Amino acid sequence: MQSLTEANRQLLENFTSGLRPAGGASAATPSGLFEQFMQGMLGNTQQLVDMQSSYYQQQMDLWAGLFGTRDKQQPAARGDRRFAAPEWAQYPFFDYMKQNYLLSAKWLNELVDGVPMDESSREKLGFYTQQFIDAMSPSNFALTNPEVIKLAIDTKGESLAEGMRKLSEDMAKGYISMTDESKFTVGENLAITPGAVVFQSELFQLIQYTPTTETVYERPLLFVPPAVNKYYLMDLQPENSMVRHFVAQGYTVFMVSWRSIPPEMGKLSWDDYVESGVIKAAEVVRAIGKQDKINVLGFCIGGVILATSLAVMKARGLDWFESVTFMTSLIDHTEPGDLKQFVDIKQIEQREAKMAEGGVVSGKELARAFAMLRANDLIWNYVVNNYLKGKTPPPFDLLYWNNDSANLPLPMHTFFLRNMYVENNLAKPGAMKVCGVPVDVTQYTWPTYIFAAREDHIVPWQSAYRGTQLLGGGHIRYVLGASGHIAGSINPVGPGKRNYWVNDRYPADADGWLAEAESKPGSWWQDWDEWLAPRSGKQIAAPTRAGNRSFDIIEAAPGSYVKAKVGSA
Repeated sequence: MQSLTEANRQLLENFTSGLRPAGGASAATPSGLFEQFMQGMLGNTQQLVDMQSSYYQQQMDLWAGLFGTRDKQQPAARGDRRFAAPEWAQYPFFDYMKQNYLLSAKWLNELVDGVPMDESSREKLGFYTQQFIDAMSPSNFALTNPEVIKLAIDTKGESLAEGMRKLSEDMAKGYISMTDESKFTVGENLAITPGAVVFQSELFQLIQYTPTTETVYERPLLFVPPAVNKYYLMDLQPENSMVRHFVAQGYTVFMVSWRSIPPEMGKLSWDDYVESGVIKAAEVVRAIGKQDKINVLGFCIGGVILATSLAVMKARGLDWFESVTFMTSLIDHTEPGDLKQFVDIKQIEQREAKMAEGGVVSGKELARAFAMLRANDLIWNYVVNNYLKGKTPPPFDLLYWNNDSANLPLPMHTFFLRNMYVENNLAKPGAMKVCGVPVDVTQYTWPTYIFAAREDHIVPWQSAYRGTQLLGGGHIRYVLGASGHIAGSINPVGPGKRNYWVNDRYPADADGWLAEAESKPGSWWQDWDEWLAPRSGKQIAAPTRAGNRSFDIIEAAPGSYVKAKVGSA
């Protein structure tokens, strides 16, 4: 039991260690924020006394409830699955543990809200406070979780022994297993839409997918996924593959498959991802498709790279696109969501000093940051299930992909943090130069489709909406989908597949847009297809072979780059 408790502490340390800057505390680090908090609290002693008195009274009520003389005080929040099992209510001691935890969590959050601080620091401190609250839940410890104790008794301790084995395996891998990874293999039951790699550089492979219709639209469609993740989120299994769906609609689809960066490529910059990445991919697609113009979609950070590339191409007078689509991607980073809590200027400055030397930002480090945004669902749920109960999580393709991260070069990643999250330069005409030219997204003239997801915790939909006010020139369509960053984007067409909102008027205020928006049933993929088809040219005979004489087939899809694991070349 003690080993498992120590394991909890070690896991929390592992998940936060990669996110703290070295060399002392800045105001934005947890320790620096705590110093501000203590100063604010000492300057507001009366409020602290009042809150302590209220907390004391509520604790007395809990004790009274434990002995049956008062009603129970603290129901779990709606949707909180940690205390859903009947054992938490069945035994008075564990019911008290749960209620005491929920009361203390409420008190801590109210304490942070009540202490005088600047709003940015309060928001960051609140985030770290919530991380602490989530970590200290009694459900996360063997001795205070009645489900764990009952299972250990029923299995004569085998569940705890199995949990220790799983903990040891995950420590060796460097991450928490969220799914039964033995059930998935990229190229066998994930990323299996037929196609071929038709171009390869040290930075990416370009995949052309095999048509499944007799005729196709003449203008090809290029997908630019995020470089921090593998592209096959867009090609999981046949029933939820975005690639397969749009191939079936008659589009000739090309996919950028970014390489997970090995140490020897650690000097690559943002300019490289623009010049040798998106611009090169578009050049090859135009040549293979024999078209002056193509359509392009950028997803998440891939959309930020695409937006920068488009501005560079516009400055050079290159008009290669018929339309542009941004899928859950930010142009304006004024309010970038909870990810900003991990952005510390001291850490960025330290990394900038090392940019000439190069280096790699581990995909595991980045995955930890994403997981902490939903710690109860993506960390502690699996700590309890895997290590305390000794269970193997069920197979889930999306969670397998989630753990299959990719490395980024340090100069590229540091440029991204500085220019997007800290200075928001993409939204400021001419504020930064990429590939030697000033970046100005207000000069766009392409028809642009922007998709956002209403419950997205990585790209807040209101922030994505700002693109409607910022991007210049061309026709803009903004569509809001249900669900979150991933489930909202990867939304296969079929009965009961959520809904989306549309509104052809674009006021300055995002909430004003939503108030007048019309909800439509089904997948946003259908709406995008209707928008994209008129911009894809006439129907022509489907190509019988991938590539051309200049860009011959290198290997079958999904290619070799997507199969590389973090830590290997």
